[in-house]
Amino acid sequence: MVRTTLSAAEARRVALAAQGFGSAPAPAVSTRALNSGFARLGLLQIDSVNVFERSHYLPLFARLGAYDRDTLDRLTTARRGPYLEYWAHEAAFIPRDDLPLFRWRMDAFRERDARPNRVEQVARTERVRHELRALLRAEGPSPASAVEHESNVRRGPWWGWSDVKIGLEQMFRWGEVVSAGRSGFERVYALPEQVLPDRFLDDAPDRTDAVRELVRRATRALGVGTRADIADYYRLRADDTGRALAELTEAGEVVPVRVDGWTDRAWLHADARVPRSTSADAVLSPFDPVVWFRRRAERMYGFHYRIEIYTPAPKRVFGYYVLPVLQDDRLTGRIDLKSDRQRGVLRVRTAWEEPGEHLDAERLAEVLRRTAAWQGLGDVEVTDRGTAARALAGALGVALVPHESADDTDVAEPLPDLEVTV
Repeated sequence: MVRTTLSAAEARRVALAAQGFGSAPAPAVSTRALNSGFARLGLLQIDSVNVFERSHYLPLFARLGAYDRDTLDRLTTARRGPYLEYWAHEAAFIPRDDLPLFRWRMDAFRERDARPNRVEQVARTERVRHELRALLRAEGPSPASAVEHESNVRRGPWWGWSDVKIGLEQMFRWGEVVSAGRSGFERVYALPEQVLPDRFLDDAPDRTDAVRELVRRATRALGVGTRADIADYYRLRADDTGRALAELTEAGEVVPVRVDGWTDRAWLHADARVPRSTSADAVLSPFDPVVWFRRRAERMYGFHYRIEIYTPAPKRVFGYYVLPVLQDDRLTGRIDLKSDRQRGVLRVRTAWEEPGEHLDAERLAEVLRRTAAWQGLGDVEVTDRGTAARALAGALGVALVPHESADDTDVAEPLPDLEVTV
């Protein structure tokens, strides 16, 4: 029977099932399982902060359990591996075969960069880009650090991108260069013909067809969502998304539904399951699809979430790198984690129970034990800050340790200001 209405709880369960939650972690996670998990999500957002663990490792751990990170590295950072990078949501790993779906975005970026407010920077890097093409052609794929020179300077307290780095990023946005894995955590750039099949991007679908396919995939990955939710998954324009949803509705691939408590109409993927219950225990990356669109997280879970890594320490409320706690179909708390590798300890710097929710400290303690083992750490340490700290320490059987001022002083360099939606 086709559903036309969902309760708020049903919508949460649909969304979590679509995202791969609901099964107990496997004792061993195969490469096939990693690929299947990746296929379900469609992309893994990349972020440079590694105070606990880099973001792209966390969504698959939350869904599948402990896996070999070296295996994921081989899949995502090998020069000709099955995944590469592009601006899909933000900077993200995507299946290599999906890159043609973003050819229209490359063209749109080029058009945007030709606007009067951007053309000066593009003109300034023209000579550098010409030299970079020649260098990559002669020497093969290279990271930016391999071609920067003594004229590069850091301008200001944050990002001081040189013309070399700016030029490479312009070319990357436009599809003139593509990612060829990573060296350490630094992106390696290559000319398309050095790592992609011949005419790989030339045979790409047009914008209308590509956007329709991305909307189809976003709706499948979300299970149920408003137009804004669906557009955000691949950072699509609202009008493009609306047209694609109308076409997919007519084809019977998505179904308009009303969700109790939601103001806007939603769409349910025709293949989405409506589980009677959801069993889940995980801590989520700030860039996990469950929470990366903050308006959806607040509407669906009543979870007001703002990442505080760029907030000055005295103004932080919950902590530096705070991860939402998922228990069944609710976000019941948030914890600030740090992997202290010198001491071999997973530090819980703050632990909070959400107002109106019940955080099961015993269940969270077990998640943290598994997390510490996955990180190669021996112990879990809980700092005496947050409404759930005492209960969590008790569940772990450890004494609370005093909060340290150093816990508040971590500083992240913000990513460059690149607007993805075009």
